[in-house]
Amino acid sequence: MLLLNNATLIKINVSIVVLILKFPRALDILPFESSASMICRINPTIVLIGAGAVSKTYAKAFAESLPYEIAAVADVRREAAEEVAAMIGAQAFDDIETMIAEVLPTIAIVCTPPASHPDICIELMNMGIHVLCEQPLAIKSHDARRMINVSKSNDVVFTMGSQFRFADDLQETQRLINSGSLGDIVLFENTFAGQVDMSQRWNSTPEISGGGVLMDRGTHSVDIMRFLLGAIIDLQVVEGRRIQMPEVEDTVRLFLRSESGAAGSIDLSWSMNNVQSQFITVYGSEGTLLVGRDESKYRRNDGEWVVFGNGYDEVAAFRSQILNFVEAVYSGQELIVDPEDALASVVTIETGYDALRTEKWHPVTEKLEPWSRPSTTKYVSP
Repeated sequence: MLLLNNATLIKINVSIVVLILKFPRALDILPFESSASMICRINPTIVLIGAGAVSKTYAKAFAESLPYEIAAVADVRREAAEEVAAMIGAQAFDDIETMIAEVLPTIAIVCTPPASHPDICIELMNMGIHVLCEQPLAIKSHDARRMINVSKSNDVVFTMGSQFRFADDLQETQRLINSGSLGDIVLFENTFAGQVDMSQRWNSTPEISGGGVLMDRGTHSVDIMRFLLGAIIDLQVVEGRRIQMPEVEDTVRLFLRSESGAAGSIDLSWSMNNVQSQFITVYGSEGTLLVGRDESKYRRNDGEWVVFGNGYDEVAAFRSQILNFVEAVYSGQELIVDPEDALASVVTIETGYDALRTEKWHPVTEKLEPWSRPSTTKYVSP
């Protein structure tokens, strides 16, 4: 019987990781059992991939009393990785493969642009690493389905980042709707519209982002509506005047219908300033509810306004999202955003782009397209 000490095991694990990265079928010829458990630890070893704006929010969430730490940050821009790593005392890398080989993560949070998500996430999950991938999960629904299938075949936990679902005020909003306090829900309204200079941002480069403001902000909007009112069955998208970007849409209005019978109206823009105190309004037959940035409240038709929340706390929402994901990995806690929720988000936005081209109503359905290997490109962080 071969006895191995911890140092030897670590060296073997590093060798296996490097071997898998360079030769994906290497597991087939290893002379001993090797699986995801080879790089699994009791305490999570968490890494951030991508070091843009959203990664900084994750870093702030980890810095504010989370019981876990980020071990390393990777980004093709070394200086960006170092900046985020410095916020949390982590190692910085400019290469994912090197980071994985040295750190041996059990959990990865992927914060790169959408076009890179499928390749990065699938490679990580094939190594037995649990993955939380930021929105938009993928540009095409067949890529999202592929990611989900890989997570199942490797028995790893896979979820999409959706911080609004974890905001206290949104969770209380869902409870109030489900309790019947507002009666039957008639209309959902959401606005994410503020002037942002997109000339130097990857979000407006379609080959990297997958689209314009509909992809960038609409993913959050449709996920909020699904969280509160259930599946979206059909939608219409009307584009506004293009102010900044001739290649992509920078202002759109969506009309949607949920399976519960509620209608939805969503305004998205990078080019008009429509920042209001509330960003969500829910109208019911018995009352109205407002979710704001600083205060959330509702009132029944015959009553006074009742304040039930202090607005949207972004860092707190990210912190709750991380806790749910790590507990799902190690304690079997139910994911707030399961893989089918993630897929539905991609399918809805994909349908939205079909609707944008025609400005007609389209049923929300997953596209069954053959997969072809994409060209390999270096990812660019947000």
